[in-house]
Amino acid sequence: MSQSGQTCRKAFQHKSSAKKKGKASKADREKAQKEEQKRRQKEEEEERLRKEQEERERLERERLEREKQQMLEEKDRGRRSDELEEVRRMLEDNLTAVNKWEAEVRERAKWARYMRCDGTPNPSIAQEINTFINLWREDTEVQIGPVLEDNALALQLIEELESIINNRGDSEQNRRETEQDKETLRSLQNLIHCKLHLASEEMLKWSNAHADAETGNMHKVIQDKNVTLCLWANLSKNSRLKEFCFEEVGLAFEVPKQLAVSDVAVRILHTHYDHLSSLSWEVQSRRRESAAKAEEAPLVAEKEQEEQGDEESKEDGQRGEEDVRPVKSAGSKSAISVSSEKEEKKSTPLQEAEKGENGGENLMEEAGAADPVPSAPEPVTDTLDADIVDLRQYMPLGGVFYFDVFWLPPQSKLVSGWEMRELKGSGLQPFPYPAQPQTQNTTSGKEDTSAPIGVSIKVPDSVVFLEDPLVARWDPTVLQWRTDCITDTTYDAATKTVSFKTSAFHTFALLQDAHANMPFQSWELRPLGLNSAQLTITAAVSEVSIIIKDNQCMLTSDAGSVLSHVARKWMSPSSLQKALSSAGVNLFVNEYSSKYVSITAKDPLTEQAMYEQMALVASTFAFSWSQWNSQCGQEHLVLQACQHLEAGPVPEGAWRLFLLGAQRFMCLEMKERSESFSPRLAEDSEFHSTFLHMLKDYMSPAGWSRAQESHHLFVDCVYKLLCATRVLTYS
Repeated sequence: MSQSGQTCRKAFQHKSSAKKKGKASKADREKAQKEEQKRRQKEEEEERLRKEQEERERLERERLEREKQQMLEEKDRGRRSDELEEVRRMLEDNLTAVNKWEAEVRERAKWARYMRCDGTPNPSIAQEINTFINLWREDTEVQIGPVLEDNALALQLIEELESIINNRGDSEQNRRETEQDKETLRSLQNLIHCKLHLASEEMLKWSNAHADAETGNMHKVIQDKNVTLCLWANLSKNSRLKEFCFEEVGLAFEVPKQLAVSDVAVRILHTHYDHLSSLSWEVQSRRRESAAKAEEAPLVAEKEQEEQGDEESKEDGQRGEEDVRPVKSAGSKSAISVSSEKEEKKSTPLQEAEKGENGGENLMEEAGAADPVPSAPEPVTDTLDADIVDLRQYMPLGGVFYFDVFWLPPQSKLVSGWEMRELKGSGLQPFPYPAQPQTQNTTSGKEDTSAPIGVSIKVPDSVVFLEDPLVARWDPTVLQWRTDCITDTTYDAATKTVSFKTSAFHTFALLQDAHANMPFQSWELRPLGLNSAQLTITAAVSEVSIIIKDNQCMLTSDAGSVLSHVARKWMSPSSLQKALSSAGVNLFVNEYSSKYVSITAKDPLTEQAMYEQMALVASTFAFSWSQWNSQCGQEHLVLQACQHLEAGPVPEGAWRLFLLGAQRFMCLEMKERSESFSPRLAEDSEFHSTFLHMLKDYMSPAGWSRAQESHHLFVDCVYKLLCATRVLTYS
């Protein structure tokens, strides 16, 4: 075969082979596709079967969970009445025992006061306290030593009266007695200030006998535990004198030129107590009551119209078998008060006596008002003027600073061996600074203005300011603290000194936001043994730890040395609350706190019930805050709890989370450090109708025995502290 023929033959064979190979590859692909399709169908079928199986399992789990939930709910309903009754009985037994103990304490105190026989009057007996006031008013003693002793006794009587008022009930008779006691308080406060005024005058009469050799002026400081009295008499009239400082007490003032060349005396009276803020609080309370009545008036009218409509509908008779009546809201019915009668204030012999001798030198009259209640009608609004200090938000600390300038009383002179003095019966006369009204300078055509007065006050060592103090002046015309007429205020935290300028001599106070330490960052209540526990609160600025033992409390951490006078001393919960608040470390809330603190509101009845039941087991269980409490809604609370019978801190892994509501309590499956909140019930746990029985499921026999042995006074002490701090809402 020729070469060309062989080539053709090979080409034909190759073409035939390629054709067969192509047919084989197409068949393989079709086969592979069919196999892939079968595999996919099989996988889809398996996936469908798996999902159906998972769905059946899910439905089965949900069915089992529903059955379990229904079983637990049925079990909870079956024992609900028994659990509620047991807790109610325990709380009532504790309350009855506490009330009985408190009544016995009051009776013993009354008897001890009656048997004291130390010559001091009993402030609860009107005849004795009235006699004391009248005799003291007629006493002509003006020497500072005896005056300070008498003032200390009067302050003690004021404290006793305040305690009597606070512990008195709310009956009509008690209200009348309270009004009389408040009038007695005012009389004592006025007399204290009057006696200090007379003693200051007597000392200033002898200024030249106590003149300083270097400056030629008299400066004197007298102090005891209640007051600090600083007197400066301008005897030299040195116009170069710019500033004077009472270094021993940290008080200073600048002397304007007009005063530097005048016969004047400056008195700085620092009372470590505050008898003015209570007047302001009463005025502001009346304003709020007036505003509330104004808001209720339209609701009262609407209610009367509804009642009138009810009467008309009754007269029309019945339509059919049903009596048609308008539906009223129970909430609005309880909120409306139709009583608008005002009790007329009656004058007592104490008030009349205050208008007698030295009547113009008491706190109110010296402030320009004869009665604590301003004569001008109060505006019907709850909003105060911009420069009036709202005492619901701010609290005065460190007492009151009275800055006054007087004409210097006539000084004695030696004439031919005789000491002669001009006698004036007008007492200390205020020096008009700045002069009112301001006069016109006819030569220059410029208005005669007075230079501002510089004032420097060192914060008392017994007070801590968590932020820069607010300086306010007392306005005697409206009985309010105001922030106007005060400029250039600075605070040196290192030296604890407040400096400012004022247009005139005023009475000043240093105030702090009452809620500067809120909301709390965390808290923990840990048992230390039978009838002993420790409450630790990490507030916004400071951390405070309080030991509770029986019915007493003791501050252990004192936020530095500032609370050394409070720390490590056993006292009642109310005394500890007063001591901490007056020192500037306020951890206690009131009915207005929610207006000034950002919180997640909770149901108050649920919250109170929690405090009651937490107190019952405070010897056995530890409690702590939870970050999830702010995310569970208003009707629920979340906290951590665990039994803790050993000494020392609570182990981190021992805590359990509990969801608390008005009707149901449960232990949560989630932990404090979980990524999200889940209300899922913990495994092997049940629902309960009370928090106490919920905790009882996780309590050992020894723990329950200790809880039952807890003394009622310890339970009451823990409850009072929890209610005062409201850690479940303000954390």
